[in-house]
Amino acid sequence: MVAQIQELEAQHWVKTRSSLDPSESTFLIWKGKIYAFIPGEKKQLLFKMLGLSVSRCIPTDEGSWDFTSRELTYYLNPQTDEVLSKWENPWTGETVPVIHVANNPVQGKFKGNFPAQVDNDSTTFVFDIFPYYPNPLAEDPKFAEYSPNPIYQAAELFKLTVPTADLFNTALSSVSQLKLSWDRIGQWLPWMKMGDRPGQLIYSAVGSKVNGLAELPPLLQDEINNRIPLYKKAPKSFIDGEDMTSWLYFQKYFQAYLAGEIFPLPQAEEF
Repeated sequence: MVAQIQELEAQHWVKTRSSLDPSESTFLIWKGKIYAFIPGEKKQLLFKMLGLSVSRCIPTDEGSWDFTSRELTYYLNPQTDEVLSKWENPWTGETVPVIHVANNPVQGKFKGNFPAQVDNDSTTFVFDIFPYYPNPLAEDPKFAEYSPNPIYQAAELFKLTVPTADLFNTALSSVSQLKLSWDRIGQWLPWMKMGDRPGQLIYSAVGSKVNGLAELPPLLQDEINNRIPLYKKAPKSFIDGEDMTSWLYFQKYFQAYLAGEIFPLPQAEEF
């Protein structure tokens, strides 16, 4: 039977991505690989990756939901799975510090209906997102060797599959299972110091929901418990201001990068 496209309510998407309970922080994790894709060259596996989102959804008086979250992604040695603090650029021969993803906050608003592919026992939400906006680093000459492109452009392809019955079970505030597929086409990361070299990064990852901090992979538990306890929970409320991105983080902590500090930089727990 071919899956039927149905319009589901925002609350069904909230149960999928996060939780209907605004007091609850929900963890979603992913792991995968990142490849270099350069015209005229064979693909090259640069990194493995491991990451998470810890999120919260807060209902509003308008019938929508404020989504607020924090995200981590670690770049790993593709042979040993060890967290990289330095990376030797195979094209330039230069060794540079690695800035892992530590985006706080990442936010949005959920409202209206969400189309989904309903196939009997499973339902899949599909989101194809194509960010396109001015690169915040492009106008500053000190970033010319890192990210000179005037436009930031990427493709993010998400598929989230959950049990259909969970969506309509009023006893559940969050789905019991989730399978994530995430593919991304993006520009060189600023910390790679690739300048205007042609090519792109291809990300390929899978993921799932987990029931709390204790079910996270050991690497993420160790980092959160010892270096960045801020990521134990989602923000308590929607935070005014723009979302943090890898480009803005690089801009903000450029001096720490030049000093060779270990990323993510330590961040205390929020009380």
